Amino acid sequence: MNLDYLYEQAVTYGGRIILSLVVLLIGLAVIKHFMKFVEKGFEKNNLDVSLRPFLMSLIKITLKIVLIISVASMMGAQMTSFIAILGSAGLAIGLALQGSLSNFAGGVLILLLKPFTVGDYIEAAGYSGTVTEIQMFYTILTTPDNKKIIVPNSNMSNSGTVNYTANPTRRVDFVFGVGYESDILEVKETLKKIAMEDPLVLKEPEPQIVLGQHDASSINFYYRVWCNADDYWTIYFETMEKVKIAFDEKNISIPFPQMDVHMIK
Repeated sequence: MNLDYLYEQAVTYGGRIILSLVVLLIGLAVIKHFMKFVEKGFEKNNLDVSLRPFLMSLIKITLKIVLIISVASMMGAQMTSFIAILGSAGLAIGLALQGSLSNFAGGVLILLLKPFTVGDYIEAAGYSGTVTEIQMFYTILTTPDNKKIIVPNSNMSNSGTVNYTANPTRRVDFVFGVGYESDILEVKETLKKIAMEDPLVLKEPEPQIVLGQHDASSINFYYRVWCNADDYWTIYFETMEKVKIAFDEKNISIPFPQMDVHMIK
């Protein structure tokens, strides 16, 4: 192998390599700007926010694969052989990443069936939080104390899901125990007054306040009111406080567990 041959090869392939690198860098920059354009298009057309991250990832990966194939072709790779090698590599990678493929399929199912969307508060796969993103392989939740939870889509699609915000209204359930000596009509009237005077409580369906249980140390009243989903926790905490204050004002006892012990001599 003489120097002339090496020089010839260096000139031939060196130019291709440099040109391919230039095309690769330009292509990546074009893809980056194109993705910004696509994102603005999604926003302008009010595309579902649940779909945006998924489609953005899919488009970006597809464009990068096309760019890599084009660069390989410019470097002199035979497309038939290259595609065959790429197919074999894809099969091997697919077998190795079966979990990731199931996550991808799970993401597709979530976006098609829409058991939840971005902004919903859900409980699924042993986790609960507000859905902030549905990505190609993962769903991201944010807990009320601002923790970030990343859950594989396969787990989300294969487990039961409780969607707390899917419906516009929710029912808030309480159980208030009072002593057996209490006047049950006075207790019911007190609880009814609290419900009717609360501006966040919906009047339809009508609040339900009933004597529901004779317990070991108390008689328990079921207090059930309907509200807008966004007002659930406000009503829950405020009602707990209002009931305690009202019971104290009317000397209605809230008993604690107690037991009578008889000593036999």
